[in-house]
Amino acid sequence: MQHIRNFCIIAHIDHGKSTLADRLLEYTGTVTQRELQAQLLDDMDLERERGITIKSHAIQMNYELDGQKFVFNLIDTPGHVDFSYEVSRSIAACEGALLIVDASQGIEAQTISNLFMALEHDLEIIPILNKMDLPGAMPEEVKDEIVDLIGCDRDSIIPASGKTGMGVNDILRAIVERIPAPKGDTEEPLKALVFDSVFNPFRGIIAYYRILNGKLRKGEHVKFMNTGMTYHADEIGVLKLDLSPRPEVSAGDVGYIISGIKDAKEVKVGDTLTAVARPTTDTIKGFEDVKPMVFAGIYPVDTDEYEELRDAMEKLQLNDASLVFEPESSAALGFGFRCGFLGMLHLEIIQERLEREFNMTVITTVPNVGYFAYTTKGDKVIVNNPSDLPDPDKTDYVEEPYIKATIITKSDYVGPVMSLCLDKRGTLTNQVYLTAERVELNFEMPLAEIVFDFYDRLKTISRGYASFDYHPIGYKESKLVKMDILLNGKQVDALSAVIHRDNAFDLGKKICKKLRDLIPRQQFEIAIQAGIGAKIIARETLSALRKDVTAKCYGGDITRKRKLLEKQKAGKKRMRQVGNVEIPQSAFMAVLKLND
Repeated sequence: MQHIRNFCIIAHIDHGKSTLADRLLEYTGTVTQRELQAQLLDDMDLERERGITIKSHAIQMNYELDGQKFVFNLIDTPGHVDFSYEVSRSIAACEGALLIVDASQGIEAQTISNLFMALEHDLEIIPILNKMDLPGAMPEEVKDEIVDLIGCDRDSIIPASGKTGMGVNDILRAIVERIPAPKGDTEEPLKALVFDSVFNPFRGIIAYYRILNGKLRKGEHVKFMNTGMTYHADEIGVLKLDLSPRPEVSAGDVGYIISGIKDAKEVKVGDTLTAVARPTTDTIKGFEDVKPMVFAGIYPVDTDEYEELRDAMEKLQLNDASLVFEPESSAALGFGFRCGFLGMLHLEIIQERLEREFNMTVITTVPNVGYFAYTTKGDKVIVNNPSDLPDPDKTDYVEEPYIKATIITKSDYVGPVMSLCLDKRGTLTNQVYLTAERVELNFEMPLAEIVFDFYDRLKTISRGYASFDYHPIGYKESKLVKMDILLNGKQVDALSAVIHRDNAFDLGKKICKKLRDLIPRQQFEIAIQAGIGAKIIARETLSALRKDVTAKCYGGDITRKRKLLEKQKAGKKRMRQVGNVEIPQSAFMAVLKLND
């Protein structure tokens, strides 16, 4: 065990951690020149295109220093805030972390949040200044920021470049010298932390784990403690570029287990793996079920494809256990699913994967968050869908989820960023100048306010300089109401939303105007209304297309024309009673971008 080092990489999005991971794999000879490609660990097309890590990856490297052989287990983590639970479990499986900071951009919000998570787990931090080859690099200023943040020696910060390979040998040496070897007893009962799982269409679910105590042998009868399921270890081994089978894996190692599991719900990230014959008595602390934060309806464009969509969702869930869904139906859109996501990026990724991997074109309804409604009788109702909200006369009060938001921006943009957050019902809790140029702002604000377009607007007003990170802090009471959209007096349930009473009038007016522009005109007049309960708060009218029925009358008595016009008028009246209004898909999407 003295020759094993387990570490992860923490960094903000786009600070070059995947490129640096490529260099580590290359310099340790883990991959041949033939296998080498950019972003080697990001094996999904979507990850390569967007330049983000969606799924965490683990890989083992062999390294020799001064004649001694070492085994490195690198656990690559996603940088985005939506996947922070996965990051926390990966950090719990390590003894050290490489903190990568872009020399041209400095410290960003997610760097800080992931760093604090690593410090809570007592990880040894190795600070690395990446992208030193860029002409815009500011090594001295960024070194000052790192020293202020973690209080390390200036000399312990390693200058590096993932592109040119500068500093990679120093990093490998530092991993050996600074990161402690794993502690654990091979004679104790088996105790392993499950930090990730992936789905293989031929072999079922493959669980990744880090063994803290004991040994795992091939063919052994094992148990997942939080789910209570037991299996036989059909194949175990370590994670090279491909799976590498071993007869046994012992304390300190990171490995995989294949046991014929077909259902994603049976393997949970953060679970404790032990042996049935000699189980451990204490589970690993910190396990929690992943809680979805944002809810949206996903419907097939063609209602006949409902079963195909169900199959696609089930297969996606095998790859991504944090996706939650249940069937629901809508009068406007037919049958579909109510889905729970970790955040807006997660929602986008799932929608994109449905289109790419399963050729499913879907309509996504307005995203919303989960609320708690308390009725006048004292019952607590969980509201994940606006239609679940009880009537206003039966509701005592409603609680909504709040978050603590951390925004780091240039001092020039503090004013616009503050006014944006205050518009979104945020309250400023703290303001710290990291340097003369950079400010950290802390807000408490409702999660519902950042679901729509908050991130896009933040990037726009700060010209791309602001970085944003958040974590949930619980529920608070708010004046919330359900706003319905009615077309010709018929409610469109897919456009309903739970909103704050103070914003209802403005938002209702904006949605009605937007729908008036997007819904095609019909032969009859259409009333577009926004209402709260029985009260209408905004209205727009889409005027009728008029067909010229008197065009064929040339000359003759006026009564002939009047007779035709009366007939048209009666027809339009009847048409309004029975006519249905088709809502184009663009209208559902446009509601999300009301400020454009």
